[in-house]
Amino acid sequence: MTDLIEVEVTCPDADSARQIARAALEARLVACANILPGLESLFHWQGLIDSESEVLVRMKAPAGQFDALCHVIAAHHPYELPAITALPLTAIGPGVAEWVATECQDANT
Repeated sequence: MTDLIEVEVTCPDADSARQIARAALEARLVACANILPGLESLFHWQGLIDSESEVLVRMKAPAGQFDALCHVIAAHHPYELPAITALPLTAIGPGVAEWVATECQDANT
């Protein structure tokens, strides 16, 4: 199995989440993106505890695409510091790893 990751980033709204997801898909860096609205985030920022309503974007990608994916996210993200995280996918359903690898094999990096 190809090393796969699930990359997550929070966005201020569904439009910016869709823009990031589409840019990553068009660059063939991810095989799919899930947009999950209704997230409440609490965080430290510039010396204060703040909270915002946000939208989460979750994307499946080969681990080797992480750096390129971070560049695409940053180029389309409205935040000064997008919180981009990645988790390894240690188990995945039959055929899914091959599908992700196939969809991302022609990445525009």
